[in-house]
Amino acid sequence: MSKDMLVNEGIRAREVRLIGANGDQIGVKSKAEALDMARNVNLDLVCVAPNAKPPVCRIMDYGKYRYEQQKKDKEARKKQKTINVKEVRLSPTIEDHDFNTKLRNARKFLSKGDKVKAAIRFRGRAITHSEIGRNVLERLAKECEDIAIVEAKPKMEGRSMFLVLAPKTDK
Repeated sequence: MSKDMLVNEGIRAREVRLIGANGDQIGVKSKAEALDMARNVNLDLVCVAPNAKPPVCRIMDYGKYRYEQQKKDKEARKKQKTINVKEVRLSPTIEDHDFNTKLRNARKFLSKGDKVKAAIRFRGRAITHSEIGRNVLERLAKECEDIAIVEAKPKMEGRSMFLVLAPKTDK
């Protein structure tokens, strides 16, 4: 944002609406007058609204302003949370103990804030009974419904069926 701001001689307009260093409106001045006023107080003339008629310029310390903006941007990036998608692979003929292990893994991923993509790969003629795979995925979703919401219902893609679970957000 601050990289493309017009500063001092970079301002092309003849007249600018000037805002003082302490935020008070000075009025419409010529660019030369505004630059002189800024230099008298050892500050920069920064164009904050170049599309206005006339452009709005402010007397401020541009280096300090850029530093503050960078700090704000860095803080904003820190607060962003990246969401990972973890995959849990199941089979249509999964046994109870194996299912519970996969369920435990899925719940662990969800509790850490990651999304879970449950996948069932159909081998051979098992694809003719895709409803069995759908039942397994729906069972997984039902078991996780206290901590997760279904983001994408079970759907076929080629020889695989997928279900996406996202952690519930506390609002």
